[in-house]
Amino acid sequence: MEPPTSSHSAIQPGSLAGLSAGWRWTQEDIRDYSSLYKLCEGVDCIFHTASYGMSGPEQLRKEQVESVNVGGTKNVINVCKDRNIPRLVYTSTINVVFTGQPIEECDESSASYVPPGLYIDHYSRTKAIAEQMILSADGIPLRGGGLLRTCALRPSGIYGPDERRHLYRVMRNVERRLFFFRFGDPRARMNWVHVDNLILAHRLAAEALTQQRDYISSGQVYFINDGVSVNLFEWLSPLFENLGYNGSLIRLPVTVVCLAANLVEYLHVFLRPLIEVPLLFTQNEVRSIAVSHTFKIDKARRELGYCPRTYSLVDCVEQYLKNRRRRPERLSSNLLLRHLLLLLLLGLSLMLVTVFSPI
Repeated sequence: MEPPTSSHSAIQPGSLAGLSAGWRWTQEDIRDYSSLYKLCEGVDCIFHTASYGMSGPEQLRKEQVESVNVGGTKNVINVCKDRNIPRLVYTSTINVVFTGQPIEECDESSASYVPPGLYIDHYSRTKAIAEQMILSADGIPLRGGGLLRTCALRPSGIYGPDERRHLYRVMRNVERRLFFFRFGDPRARMNWVHVDNLILAHRLAAEALTQQRDYISSGQVYFINDGVSVNLFEWLSPLFENLGYNGSLIRLPVTVVCLAANLVEYLHVFLRPLIEVPLLFTQNEVRSIAVSHTFKIDKARRELGYCPRTYSLVDCVEQYLKNRRRRPERLSSNLLLRHLLLLLLLGLSLMLVTVFSPI
């Protein structure tokens, strides 16, 4: 069983070194149907993990987000039909049911898709479209006979060794002393999932798409996390300590951080040809951090036999420290300008909020 990869996968060739014989690394574009079709010869299960626009500057490239998340998913479904691949496991996201409003211990039966006009970013909207495409494909006939069985997993934020979407950005910005504040409800909690637990969930979901398991996961969705909820800033404490940041974080109003994120997004796009304006947080990420949103994994435990292991964030920090460059990053003129620009935007946002707030 060889999963297809794409140029948008987070997996890097070096990370496959420890895998058993029979695995092969190849890099293709999921938007290229002919390449995907050729790649999937002899495959009996696809794990569709490719996506675009999850975090950082990618979130602002709407056309590419649409072409990968929606167009690429259409290609994957068509390849399954044309190649007679009977199982398809889709890596979705909790964002398909999250609007930036608090959610407490939500389960699959009580969660509903967000109305199209209310999604907080383009990534979330296109992932919801793709998830519904995957679930609608469950039970469709394959060209060579038989039926396609599909399911979707909705992970929370992913962490683990070599993860570069979430904590890597935080760690880089902590080292640069750009991450010096906290915001949002101090009681806000959220879920995370270690990459090994997420891999376990994918394997179990694929097994549950077989006749031996009575196709129990066919057409189903599952929330996937480590089974615990945490306050982000408390959870990140080991990260700050191990990276040598001893100062206390100042607290800023959410309106200030959100306004600053909005200004930075516009400047990032406008100044991209000249300088890379750092996106400490996007507006989507600010909303995700500011409020509680937690999800139950009882259905995955019950139907898939999912039993997540306990992992420590400290291990990820140590791995980052081990792999980072030996020499500290110098404050080049560009980097210094980016520091000053970020501070200026935070100050401007605070001033605007103060001026326009009712007395």
